[in-house]
Amino acid sequence: MDATNFPYRRIIVVGTTSSGKSTLAARLAAKLGLDYVELDALYWQPNWVGTPDDEFKAKVVAATRGERWAVAGNYSRTRPITWPRAEAVVWLDYSLPVIFWQLLTRTIRRITTRELLWGTNVERLWPHLKLWSDKSLFKWLFKTYWRRKREYPQLFALPEYAHLEIFRFGKPSETRQWLAKL
Repeated sequence: MDATNFPYRRIIVVGTTSSGKSTLAARLAAKLGLDYVELDALYWQPNWVGTPDDEFKAKVVAATRGERWAVAGNYSRTRPITWPRAEAVVWLDYSLPVIFWQLLTRTIRRITTRELLWGTNVERLWPHLKLWSDKSLFKWLFKTYWRRKREYPQLFALPEYAHLEIFRFGKPSETRQWLAKL
């Protein structure tokens, strides 16, 4: 199936932290001519301050007002906004070792390059090494990995989401092959 025959124009990409949601959603948006919506970019303010729920939801409504978008993110509070309008969900359901490696290498890259994230934020090493801290993405990975594995099949089985076409990939190579065929 090539991009001109791919029927879905409102797509959500989900998966555990560092699974590649943003990268895939950006590539889908570029390939299919969709607006790219990164939920983290709408949520995070300077100094890693989160946006209040009402404001965050309003930003998500505005960003997905159009008919053609690819959303990257797992924020459950945005699900009532995006999932009813979406046509497809891409679930990056990779193994824990794969995601851990991706998180480790991404974190090291971001720290060494001082990559700016969502305006003014940069990752720092020490908060991630403190596995007991809620600021550690490694803690977040271990906290959410198994929950997402249980949660997504249950969500996909709900009648209100029966309209969604689900694309589930267990390996990054499967995702790359699928994307290349679009």
